Amino acid sequence: MFKEFKDFAMRGNVVDMAVGIIIGGAFGTIVRSLVTDVIMPPIGLLLGGVDFTDLFLTLKEGNPAGPYATIASAQEAGAVIIGYGIFINAVISFLVVALAVFFLIRGINRMKREDVSPPEEPTTKECPFCISAVPIKARRCPFCTSELE
Repeated sequence: MFKEFKDFAMRGNVVDMAVGIIIGGAFGTIVRSLVTDVIMPPIGLLLGGVDFTDLFLTLKEGNPAGPYATIASAQEAGAVIIGYGIFINAVISFLVVALAVFFLIRGINRMKREDVSPPEEPTTKECPFCISAVPIKARRCPFCTSELE
């Protein structure tokens, strides 16, 4: 049983998939930092100094009662909240990842298109009588002297 598992785990596709998942997780961390630390601060500044991570809606007050300045303070008080600012950050992170994947796939497709050369036009045709290769412009087969169409 262990040998079968080892054979399965060491197949090329499984190892490639594992490497892809690890790189994808690292890429997700980079994108999250890009969105949180680079993209969102200027957007928040343009919108009047709004920090998107602290945008939330209080559904039920905690003890002590609000208003709460941050999500952390609301959670400490036991308030029930909807953290839509964090959701906005997650949506922007997703869009950045989707855009990166789109450009990656687009580049791969371009490379595939460049590798494929157009099929060459045939230079010979087959004689229907003797099955020999005859030049495409020939009117008679040089092997059996039959007339060709």
